[in-house]
Amino acid sequence: MADGSKSFELSMVDSVAQVPAEAWDQCALAAGGNPFTSHRFLSALEVSGSVGEETGWIPRPLILRDGDDILGVAPLYLKLHSQGEYVFDHHWADAYHRAGGRYYPKLVAASPFSPVTGPRFLAGKREYRKALASGAVSASKQLGVSSLHVNFVTPGDKEVTTAEDYLNREGIQYHWFNKDYLTFDDFLDTLMSRKRKSVKRERRQANDAGLVIRRLRGKDIKPKHWDAFWDFYLDTGARKWGQPYLTRSFFEEIAGTMSEEILLVIAESDETPVAGAMNIIGCDALYGRYWGTTDYYAFLHFEVCYYQAIEFAIEERLDRVEAGAQGEHKIARGYRPVTTHSIHWLRDPSFRDAIDRYLEAERSQNAEELEYCRQHEPYKKGDA
Repeated sequence: MADGSKSFELSMVDSVAQVPAEAWDQCALAAGGNPFTSHRFLSALEVSGSVGEETGWIPRPLILRDGDDILGVAPLYLKLHSQGEYVFDHHWADAYHRAGGRYYPKLVAASPFSPVTGPRFLAGKREYRKALASGAVSASKQLGVSSLHVNFVTPGDKEVTTAEDYLNREGIQYHWFNKDYLTFDDFLDTLMSRKRKSVKRERRQANDAGLVIRRLRGKDIKPKHWDAFWDFYLDTGARKWGQPYLTRSFFEEIAGTMSEEILLVIAESDETPVAGAMNIIGCDALYGRYWGTTDYYAFLHFEVCYYQAIEFAIEERLDRVEAGAQGEHKIARGYRPVTTHSIHWLRDPSFRDAIDRYLEAERSQNAEELEYCRQHEPYKKGDA
């Protein structure tokens, strides 16, 4: 493509690792920065075998160049299924197959296994992001895939796709927001009396179970903690997905490259880890990702995953805690419903029209759910 005297080149490569880390991260930082689209995170998924041909997540990152200069990148994947995306389109695939179409492979712009809103067209200038958005559609056409899905997009990504016939899809997550609290008690003071007492009771019971709860970061996270956390992850993955998405070596990779960005909350009984949660620390948010336990303790899940995360965010002056996908039970713990967005390009015009009607109805349902959730938030009037 051309822009005045400059000519831009768009191309696909077979791996994030083929792009120099410094160049990738410069583009990611220019787009706003997010640990889940950093070179170290995405390349760890590749090196560990968590993504690749055998997993149905085939890396096809899109690169925007001006000569030898890399102006922008996009984490694209050729997908052979719809697992690990958290934007659920299995019923779209079923409908397309019943109509005689072939839904897979499809193209996805995302951070694999990460329901986290962040930039997907990684570039600082609007013209570069727009070129990436257009290039992703062009790549979809050239590859002959049924569709392109850009998941958990930022407003900036949505803004540059309006001319590309993308459809907007909304979802709901639950985030906790820091209102310049100095302590956890400051946060509790904003809750209605009954809800405040409930949170205190849950914390008390979790902490009276004879466990020691530690928040570990960087060099404080020892191999024994990773060994225990892997067991927790396996247990949760087996129950939720049938088999875990991530490999053991993925955690070994990020332990080496992202240790200061990782917060492990570990509960121990007689110095033996019995439960844990892994969080990723961003520049303005804490992202809760994985949890598991080897035994049941009343309210320990809420303490390890939600209340410890809130305390950490207050101490570190982070703006919010994003506690992952789904979970209306988070509302009673002070987490608020927020709208997430994804955008979708569909090759077949008739199928696109049908999905457009479906999404319109889905947005209406989401609006009703959001209103219901907001009416049941635990905050005092004036503190919402």
